[in-house]
Amino acid sequence: MTKRLEAKHKLDRRMGQNIWGRPKSPVNRREYGPGQHGQRRKGKATDFGTQLKAKQKVKGYYGNISERQFHKYYQEAVRIRGDSSAILIGLLERRLDALVYRAKFVPTVFAARQFVNHGHLTVNGRRVNIPSYQVNVGDEIMIRESSRKLAILEQAKEFASHQNSPGWLEIDRDNFKGKVLSLPKREEIQLPVNEQLIVELYSK
Repeated sequence: MTKRLEAKHKLDRRMGQNIWGRPKSPVNRREYGPGQHGQRRKGKATDFGTQLKAKQKVKGYYGNISERQFHKYYQEAVRIRGDSSAILIGLLERRLDALVYRAKFVPTVFAARQFVNHGHLTVNGRRVNIPSYQVNVGDEIMIRESSRKLAILEQAKEFASHQNSPGWLEIDRDNFKGKVLSLPKREEIQLPVNEQLIVELYSK
């Protein structure tokens, strides 16, 4: 598993965009980069640079996924018939840690990965501690009873109050559970990036 040792907001500042929509992102105060040269004019980005930036955004958005694992998602997306870029995002959205974050059981995608790793969840009654586990239609996700008094669950309520859950999920926060109603559609996923650029980058 990739470990993110840098500050959580570093990607926001580097990309110049509030990727997760978090209220405390430094980009909300200023859009330019950090340091004394942050406001310096940047040259026009090349096609490769634009495509690479899109890939880095998506990798960071889903918890800083490793390049090796991300490329496997791309290969799987290309193998499946349909729009490869939309399928790629759908596969990432079906990760168990992404679902935990979307359900707002925890406040950040990084906390979601740790939450799953520590074995606080069950899927269809079975304990699962693999963040990349792919959920399917009909799967029921529940926080284990012994984990329901964790402070991080209380912290997440602040984020849950102003963000809606996606339509493909049925969330019952009072009973600490959720259900996958359908496969995620691209229009249901709020992702600030053009994923087609990633397909163009890998297809070269």
